[in-house]
Amino acid sequence: MSVRIALFDDNRNVRESISLLLQTEPQFEMVGVFSHVLDCIEDLQACKPDIVLMDIEMPGMTGIEAVRLIKKEFPAVQVLMQTVFEDDDRVFDSICAGASGYILKNHLNIRLVDAIKELQYGGSPMSPSIARKVLGKLQSLPPSAGKEAVEDYQLTPREKGVLSCIVNGLSYKMIASELQISYETVRSHVKKIYEKLHVASLTEMVAKAINQKIV
Repeated sequence: MSVRIALFDDNRNVRESISLLLQTEPQFEMVGVFSHVLDCIEDLQACKPDIVLMDIEMPGMTGIEAVRLIKKEFPAVQVLMQTVFEDDDRVFDSICAGASGYILKNHLNIRLVDAIKELQYGGSPMSPSIARKVLGKLQSLPPSAGKEAVEDYQLTPREKGVLSCIVNGLSYKMIASELQISYETVRSHVKKIYEKLHVASLTEMVAKAINQKIV
């Protein structure tokens, strides 16, 4: 079954480049390409995507505002933010709005296909530089923020190793290389970590790992 993808970006060259890039992947189907987000709910109702590629800076309404609307109306749709910004507040606001992943625009050619595949399999891809900023923001929160009772989650040493890599901003492919295991094995470990930590997103996983000093 193909992965249905919708794209929101006000730059025509970017829209065309992404469309051409994703057309080379037979498992991806571009079902909608839009230059603004003012009608994003109606647009998604019409094209029914699995994944949305969203530019943060959009005319009339920002991509962050659009993500809030999209996640409220279509909670199952995964949103990958595209940004030229490495601004802490923008990235953190995107997380809070419900985005599932983040990628810098200058990484699109080398990272976009893998990032979409990570989303497809339950991951939350981030460009390493963005991941570091998100983690820095989480670490700057007061100790009581998100604090939960200490609990033994019974993570295996390998699962803790994978979790440590995620906390440090590594992608699934980078984790596989770092730990000398397969990409599919990384996915399997991450799925088990989600279950053991009782979390539903990478952001929640990282926040719990940091706040409770799991790794």
